[in-house]
Amino acid sequence: MERFLWYPLEHLPFIVIVLMIVFTVHEFAHAYSAYKFGDDTAYKEGRVSLNPMVHLDLFGTILLLIAGFGWAKPVPVRTSRFKHRRVMSIIVSAVGPLSNLLMAVIGLLLVYILFATGLMHAGSVGVQSALSVFFLYFISINLLLFVFNLIPLPPLDGYRIVSEFLPLRLRYKVEQNIQWGMIIFLLLVFIPPLRAVTLDPILGIQTPIFNGLDGLLSSIFGFKVFWN
Repeated sequence: MERFLWYPLEHLPFIVIVLMIVFTVHEFAHAYSAYKFGDDTAYKEGRVSLNPMVHLDLFGTILLLIAGFGWAKPVPVRTSRFKHRRVMSIIVSAVGPLSNLLMAVIGLLLVYILFATGLMHAGSVGVQSALSVFFLYFISINLLLFVFNLIPLPPLDGYRIVSEFLPLRLRYKVEQNIQWGMIIFLLLVFIPPLRAVTLDPILGIQTPIFNGLDGLLSSIFGFKVFWN
């Protein structure tokens, strides 16, 4: 079974826990910001919640496990209810990926605090190993989703952001053919040669982002952490 998964089978429990956290916070950020801007659509559907069960998408979760990235259930948003439609639409779309970036920063900061206080080595070897694996995936998956969701292809947040800058006539044409965007996206995912020259280089941006954050924290704390 492991050969069909993107991640090691023995790490699956950590992956599931991390996915429940990162997907939930991501979608909650969309739903809550839309609600605060005047659209109660997601609120009425119970999406302004930190309950993972209302946010997880079966196909998106399976895709992440086998392809390395995926998504949760899209939050329904009626942008016509926003006072400043374009600006608020962009913010609502952007807060999801930004929540992932924030969680990655918090996760990395916690790792440095655990090492600085000696708490990382206070437990047994098993506890240390579990913490290392959890934080490794928590940080890496959040950075992955931050970059991935900014790709301007439907159904991702990057598409919703870019679409707000398109002329109205062009936007209508794109919306009428949005199903082709999804097909193109799946082809890029499952055809290795296409993925190697499209998605993989884009997703690779997470590495310099991590290195930058790690370099900043290492300069603040005065040491560098290697925990994987």
